Amino acid sequence: MQSNNPVFRRSEEFNRTASDPNGYGDPATWGTGTPTTTSLGERMTIDSVVQKSAFSFGIVLVAALATWVLSGDIVADQSAAARVMALMTVGSLGAFVLSMVNSFKREISPVLVMAFCAFEGMALGGLSKYFDVAYGSGVVTGAVFGTFAAFAGTLAAYKYFNISVSPKFRKFVVAAVFGMVALSLMELVLGLFGASLGLFAVSGLGMVTAFAGLALGVFMLIMDFDFVENGVRAGLPEKESWRAAFALTVSLVWIYTNLLRILSYFRD
Repeated sequence: MQSNNPVFRRSEEFNRTASDPNGYGDPATWGTGTPTTTSLGERMTIDSVVQKSAFSFGIVLVAALATWVLSGDIVADQSAAARVMALMTVGSLGAFVLSMVNSFKREISPVLVMAFCAFEGMALGGLSKYFDVAYGSGVVTGAVFGTFAAFAGTLAAYKYFNISVSPKFRKFVVAAVFGMVALSLMELVLGLFGASLGLFAVSGLGMVTAFAGLALGVFMLIMDFDFVENGVRAGLPEKESWRAAFALTVSLVWIYTNLLRILSYFRD
């Protein structure tokens, strides 16, 4: 089964089924415990995905915390505000470029995934600090807890309600993601000329895209869970755990930023 998700579509491993002539052995040997070794090397398991995902998201948190702490007091010090803006800009650009590279790269690179997480953490650290100053500390804390709650709730719903991911669902989610990215780039270009539609501001119109983005983030998680499950069943190489970790990190960051906007709107 081939994926319409650009993160997985470029991976020949994720698009290979267990019945492929060059597949990964008898179904009776598939497992979800610690990585096992076959003639093709260690296989991806649920444990390996969890470990890589936790490590990747840990890098995001450490980079975000470092940006927050080392940037200084942006209320009392204008130079600190400038540093935060610079770090946020560099982090956003670096994360965007590396997200494109990791999404369309056929062979996943753990180093590039970790670099993406570091840049993403820089961007989130600066963004969170600005929101904390503007709307209060409860906004950031609520968004963090809400993100983990969304992850746990989506995973529970996926497993216990046996959610099926159809090709139409994949196409819709991917099209919506590219549409949201296109709108973001359009707002960025307009901002360079001093104009804005307010699609991603903390406003009534911005809340439309924020709630749509939140729902889209949940759909992205469902797709991630589906491909991880299929990958484990097919006995993919253990290295593909990094691709899954990258996809899950992107989805969680997506959910966090939209929750941050939603909570800020109600606080405002």
